[in-house]
Amino acid sequence: MRSMRALLLSALLILSFAHPAHATSGFVVLSDVDPTIRHDIRYYTEHNFVGTRIDGYRAPLCILTKQAAKALRGVQREMLRQGYTLKVYDCYRPQRAVDHFVRWARDLADQRMKTEFYPRVDKTRLFEDGYIAEKSGHSRGSTLDLTIVKLPPRYQRPYVPGERLVHCDAPDRFPDNTVDMATGYDCFDTLSHTDDPRVTGQARENRQLLKAAMARAGFRNLPEEWWHFTLNDEPFPDTYFNFPVTR
Repeated sequence: MRSMRALLLSALLILSFAHPAHATSGFVVLSDVDPTIRHDIRYYTEHNFVGTRIDGYRAPLCILTKQAAKALRGVQREMLRQGYTLKVYDCYRPQRAVDHFVRWARDLADQRMKTEFYPRVDKTRLFEDGYIAEKSGHSRGSTLDLTIVKLPPRYQRPYVPGERLVHCDAPDRFPDNTVDMATGYDCFDTLSHTDDPRVTGQARENRQLLKAAMARAGFRNLPEEWWHFTLNDEPFPDTYFNFPVTR
């Protein structure tokens, strides 16, 4: 009898690995809902503030709750009519990835990406200033980071690990093919605040274009990050998931 129970348990474990959690928990792969939205999943790469692939990112995918993905598809249709496309940097983020951020933030000796991502912030202040936290709305599945790209998209060269880093708010910062937003993605600086008065001209218009389009689809912006949006009626407001980013 005991061996039978062990066999059943093994079968359930195999089934759980064969069918990722998002397949049955109200999550979808964004490209299955709208294949026109572009992807630049930074935490699958070394081009992020940690400088290495983040735990839990097994594929360069955007996974979202069904409700968030459907709402984002509506934003994309609006953008396409205006000659733009959305580009996502991060979507659902497993708790194990957040834990990776926390471990990195506590390792004060590791500052290899400081020059690009937090040039003016002392690493000892990342928690106090709110740049790193032990929980993230991304882990609930209805928060995402994104930008706008003008059509047709310009070529974006790949990031080369170890290349010379440039401040994320400098005119010659990494050549992302996004429209001008005054800073790059994940720039730990007050200049990344969506309505920072120092951001003027075309960059301010671009931020407001994204913010307004997302608001019409039911997303709210995080004021400290022009790229960060959460679905107002998120289906899992109190649940932080930990399944990996994979199909």
